[in-house]
Amino acid sequence: MPARQDMLVLSPTGTFEELFERVKEKGLMEPRNNYYTLKIASNLLLFAACWAALFWFGDTWWQLVTAVVLALAFVQTGFIAHDTGHKQISKSKVPSEILGAVHMNLLMGTAYGWWINHHNRHHSNPNNLDRDPDTMRRQVIFDVDEVPAKATTGFRRFIIRFQSVMFFVLLSQEAWRLHASGFKAARAGQLRRPVLELGLIAVHAVVGVAAVFSVLSPVKAVVFILLNQAVFGLYLGAVFAPNHKGMVVHRNDVQLDWLHRQVLTSRNIRSTRLTDFLYGGLNYQVEHHLFPAMPRVNLRRVRPMVLDYCAEHGIPYLEVSVWESYAEVARFLGRVSREARGDAAPQVV
Repeated sequence: MPARQDMLVLSPTGTFEELFERVKEKGLMEPRNNYYTLKIASNLLLFAACWAALFWFGDTWWQLVTAVVLALAFVQTGFIAHDTGHKQISKSKVPSEILGAVHMNLLMGTAYGWWINHHNRHHSNPNNLDRDPDTMRRQVIFDVDEVPAKATTGFRRFIIRFQSVMFFVLLSQEAWRLHASGFKAARAGQLRRPVLELGLIAVHAVVGVAAVFSVLSPVKAVVFILLNQAVFGLYLGAVFAPNHKGMVVHRNDVQLDWLHRQVLTSRNIRSTRLTDFLYGGLNYQVEHHLFPAMPRVNLRRVRPMVLDYCAEHGIPYLEVSVWESYAEVARFLGRVSREARGDAAPQVV
């Protein structure tokens, strides 16, 4: 059976409908237009400041600091695209798609159409090894029965053998994987507007690379881009890694209702205002998965309600510190790797 089934505790009384009514009565599902107007404006200002710094300070190795800050701006831009994809900013389709295309395709260099499909499937079936694309596309394994499908080459077997470390190493490649995903989706016929989406990504790439090379020497420009994309991927991956990894995994033969499907597979990070900013509200992963259309600024307020409801109905609710979340992920991946090497899959050795 998949790992962490010890946490598969089902409440005979708790229901999502009851919890949702309590939350709705508090007005926490209502739009927060002022918040998002300020959020979008401040993020665009950060973006503009990074590019202004590039041209202002010129050809110097100190521009590597700019590369790191720009990586932070890319991820913060991704959070806005994420929120608009969940209809947190606007309930209307056209404004949401425009905001998504501008932030994700043009400013971030990733296909919004591909991401929407991918992310919605994840939200519907988190940690379902048969349906969740976030587990299926990873090179690490979350259960020993994934070995035949994933341990197909020597390098992949190496990754699985040392996956408690390699998982985090591979996060530095996440930006490149995201950039490529739109092109793969277009080739597979999965984008509704491939010309528009890929065109905006091309503009992002051409303008960005041209700007960097117009200011920096070739060597500095290459280092700038590589560092920027590595930090971008590592930061983005580090935000998403604690959310579900090491929690309950299951397959289609396990039937879970919405409440249990989201709470049992998600992990919260104990938060401060700084954590809220750095994680884009995804540190409240349990609440976000229960109420994906809730504006992120309200997640802090709904958390005590969800925590109390889970306690009332005996549903396990996990919240740990930032560092403990990554330690849990590493321990889980290491345990599955050892099981695969020792008992279930000698071909990994």
